[in-house]
Parts: sequence; structure tokens; C-alpha cells
Amino acid sequence: MRCPFCGNVDTQVKDSRPAEDHVAIRRRRFCPACGGRFTTYERVQLRDLVVIKSNGRREDFDRDKLERSVRISMQKRPVESERVDQMISGIVRRLESMGETDIPSKQIGEIVMEALARIDTVAYVRFASVYKNFQAADDFDKFVSELRPQAKAAEDEVAAAPPEGPASE
Repeated sequence: MRCPFCGNVDTQVKDSRPAEDHVAIRRRRFCPACGGRFTTYERVQLRDLVVIKSNGRREDFDRDKLERSVRISMQKRPVESERVDQMISGIVRRLESMGETDIPSKQIGEIVMEALARIDTVAYVRFASVYKNFQAADDFDKFVSELRPQAKAAEDEVAAAPPEGPASE
């Protein structure tokens, strides 16, 4: 592995351990030439995926790009970093196991939105605002109002449940 500081190709691994719920290996490395320390991650890649953009353009799938967009939507949300890592790894595994190497960006966006909706609704709305290209506040209002019937149904279930505790006579 080439040193990112001085370019030396002879770096040493000082420590290796499982990362991201055992789907990656985290390696701490040391460069004997400049003394620099850095971390690398090693992951299994089942196949090379190609993203087909809405305009027809094709580009290689970039896990880091997916991770950046998800982390932006999750900023300042009370969700553990490990849970986000697991979600991203799950999305990538799902994409790789679909059997196709060419995947429309729309399909990737839908899978990400589905995963975010299960973890954090605010992050889900943030991601949707970029993915669906919201142009005005009305777009947010319409999208959130579509979420409310689901939340209302959950609230109604809770309200209809019998109260817990001893019954009074």
C-alpha cells in the first residue's frame, strides 16, 4: 500500500481487526520512510457495479459516494455510527446480490430511502429532498403529509390498545 504522505510503496501493517460488523478489515499502517500512520479498510467486492444515471450516462458505483450522501442526511441525528455502517454495507450487499451489474440510479435511491425510513425519518426526509429534487417548501409539505398517515395509523394503534397496569373496579 502506497503511503499517502510520501508515496513510499513499502508500508507496514501494524494492526488488523474486523470492522463494520465483520464485513471489512481495518488495518493500521505505518510508513518507515516518513513515519506517517494511516488506516485502510479492506472489503469483499462481489462484482463491479455500474450506475446508470437518469440521463443515460454510466459511471462506476462508488461506495464512498453512497456513504457520503447517507452520512450527510444523518448529520446530527441520534443514530450510532456503527448502525449507519451496517446499513450502508447492507445496501451494497443488496445491490451486489441483485444479479445485475448495471443498476439504475433510481433503484439505488429507492433502496437507500427504504433503509433510511427504517432508521430515522428526519434523515429519510433529508435524503428525499435531494433525491426527489425538492424545489420549494411545498414539496417538503407534500412529502411529509404523505408520511403522516403512516404515523397517524401507528398513533391510533397505541391509543386503541388497553392501558397497562392494574384494572380498577
